[in-house]
Amino acid sequence: MSFFTNTIEQIKRAAGIMDLDATTQAVLSNPKRIIEFNFPVKMDDGGVRIFTGFRVQHNDLAGPYKGGIRYHQDVDMEEVKALATLMTLKCSVVAIPLGGGKGGVIVNPKELSKNELERLTRKYTEYMTPFIGPKVDVPAPDVNTDPQIMAWIVDEYSKLRQQNVLGVVTGKPLAVGGSEGRGEATAQGGIYVAEEFFKAQNVTPKGMRVVVQGFGNAGYHVASFLNEMGFLLIAASDSKGGIYCEKGIHPAKALACKTEKGSIQECYVSDIHYEPAQGSVCEKISNEALLETDCDILVLAALENQVTEKNAHKIKARYILELANGPITPSADEILEKRGITVIPDILANAGGVTVSYFELVQNEMNYYWTAQEIQERLKPIMQRATHTVMAVAKKFNCSLRMGAFISALSRLDSMLKSRGI
Repeated sequence: MSFFTNTIEQIKRAAGIMDLDATTQAVLSNPKRIIEFNFPVKMDDGGVRIFTGFRVQHNDLAGPYKGGIRYHQDVDMEEVKALATLMTLKCSVVAIPLGGGKGGVIVNPKELSKNELERLTRKYTEYMTPFIGPKVDVPAPDVNTDPQIMAWIVDEYSKLRQQNVLGVVTGKPLAVGGSEGRGEATAQGGIYVAEEFFKAQNVTPKGMRVVVQGFGNAGYHVASFLNEMGFLLIAASDSKGGIYCEKGIHPAKALACKTEKGSIQECYVSDIHYEPAQGSVCEKISNEALLETDCDILVLAALENQVTEKNAHKIKARYILELANGPITPSADEILEKRGITVIPDILANAGGVTVSYFELVQNEMNYYWTAQEIQERLKPIMQRATHTVMAVAKKFNCSLRMGAFISALSRLDSMLKSRGI
């Protein structure tokens, strides 16, 4: 079953619980526009390669399409459709005036030089220019794309439009109209959600053990925030594997070691001394084993479909925080729910990223920029309010937090559709 099919199944399930209007369900189960094209890029050796690019514009009831662009050799249309759909729901959960979109290029960027990567980005932007813009569709970074790539998009789009259009994308460098706080926004938003949830459950940090799959930007920041709150990080991994340290891992020192050695799995040896507790025994661990580690909180911050029906029975965490998009399949979700494992779902938990992207778009349009403190002062109440709404909906319908988040999002979109008409 594809990622997109999984996403539509979740919409169908939520629709059944809330008795959603059939027309609304049909509209939200189908992307509004799908764009696919092949484009040439001149390589450093003088040859030309043809790349395939995508952009799915799922729904713009609430506002301009919004969603990242990923560069990955395994990108496909089903994946992009699913991610665009989830973006529509995510924006609706936190009640920001944006819709859902997603884009991608089939490419392994590690095989390209910096100059080739820039030429690919500019050519992709050229082909996408008729379909994007601050009031139409606003892309952002995703897997293997970053602020530098966003800056190239701004520059190319502005040249083609013959005006300076900073708001065509978000996730830009500060020097090119980026927002303070964007780098840690996904993790910070997830922390605000987790804080409200754990407070409602009377859960305290003391003695709570955390495992993080995906020790990248979001994974590192959430580990760091949880560590500051008193939670204990005992295992972390990246795409090459991970480490398990029974007495704890210091996130900042682990990141420094990963940066130096290329993978966190190479940071297990005792002479590195980055763990917070003396005498901590560290060992290498596979990503598969990491997911099944005995812990209190499992943070999923890697890619989709990490927990499936094959390993859901082996998960030992009490709580799962989804910072990645779609890391748990619907069948695995049902297994976890039956086992009493609480999942704080992606469309709520990682919505801090798109919320601060919305702030960036607003700042670009105003040409007036907020401080990092002002960003947090605006982000926190949005995430808190969304969390309480989702928990209330889940209680009302006696369903999981994921279904509560879907129902909350679908209810808001249903109201918009009925008010505006088809």
